[in-house]
Amino acid sequence: MSRSPAIPRDEAIERVATTLLPQASLLQRLVAKRACWTLTRSEGSVLSTLSAGPQRITTLAELEGLAQPTVTIMIKRLEVRGWVARCRDDGDGRVVVVSITAQGSEALESFREQYRALLRTEMAAMNDEQVAELVLATEALAAMVDALQCGATA
Repeated sequence: MSRSPAIPRDEAIERVATTLLPQASLLQRLVAKRACWTLTRSEGSVLSTLSAGPQRITTLAELEGLAQPTVTIMIKRLEVRGWVARCRDDGDGRVVVVSITAQGSEALESFREQYRALLRTEMAAMNDEQVAELVLATEALAAMVDALQCGATA
């Protein structure tokens, strides 16, 4: 893969705005296709969110961008596997709070290690310049995520 010639900033921004999400989504699907995961990408995302701390189902649905009934069904499946636990909120007994279990944390780490191993293998075949560019791109992506989480525009 050769390095792209310098292009005007506006054109570069448009190129990234047009291709970033489709390429990231395709990468995620390709990695998932090659892995032998015991959980779906959505389940992995929910477990990842819960690893930061217990959440209400409504909050979890909002954070994951999923409908509340979808999250409720997913939580039931994860609970059957022993990966999450539900309990009533101490302050409001009507509210259900979901937390990740030790087994769920282990499943999440296995999920993460599988995709990391696939990515390591693919990157090992790349040249040093490409790996360095991915490091810079990952750092830039992290900065964009931070800006979006803060509600700022980059």
